[in-house]
Amino acid sequence: MNNLSLDTTIIYPENKNSIKKAIILFHGYGGDGKDISMLSYNWTRHLENTIILCPNAHQKCSINPLGYQWFDLSNDEESFVINQTMEAEKKIIIYIEEIKKKFKLNNKDICLSGFSQGCMISINIGLTSNEEYNCIVGFSGKIINKEDLSNRIKSKANTLLIHGSLDSVVPPNNLLDAKDFFIRHKVNIETKLIENCEHSIPLEASSHALQFIKKNFNK
Repeated sequence: MNNLSLDTTIIYPENKNSIKKAIILFHGYGGDGKDISMLSYNWTRHLENTIILCPNAHQKCSINPLGYQWFDLSNDEESFVINQTMEAEKKIIIYIEEIKKKFKLNNKDICLSGFSQGCMISINIGLTSNEEYNCIVGFSGKIINKEDLSNRIKSKANTLLIHGSLDSVVPPNNLLDAKDFFIRHKVNIETKLIENCEHSIPLEASSHALQFIKKNFNK
């Protein structure tokens, strides 16, 4: 458990460098921290002094008991989904505070990132925090509920959203929808549409995200 409230796959900096930055990677629906940690191996050698933490969600996945979910998808009623995401946010905020204390970090030292459902959670956590995060990087996600997020938005971390043009799980029109939301709320937003890409994170997406994270960590 690594003394954290969520079971976590942790990738430490190469050569055991001192930790000055952190990336928290949230997996997608039915996945786990170990799955999403594969993304980190393209990143860690380019990010000195950066620890990458990949937690398992707090709920077992309702359709895949070997995986986890940040919120249940068995009921798509608006109130149910909002209640589920609020529960997840509370768990994650506690978890992030544990990370900050354990590694002596502040929000400005942390990038929130995630795939699909993990991207959606990253956006919610990143924009509703009292203290701004360094940046947000989302893959193949969307804004869960625009009205709810509009009512709760407090901070404006630099954000990159990446999506596959052939995504049939979370259709790519959600990228344009999210971009419009960010612009309307005056949040710095960059987007990248990956051609001929389905619901996945190809090397092109991973590399683009790495450059964005490096740029923001070096500010």
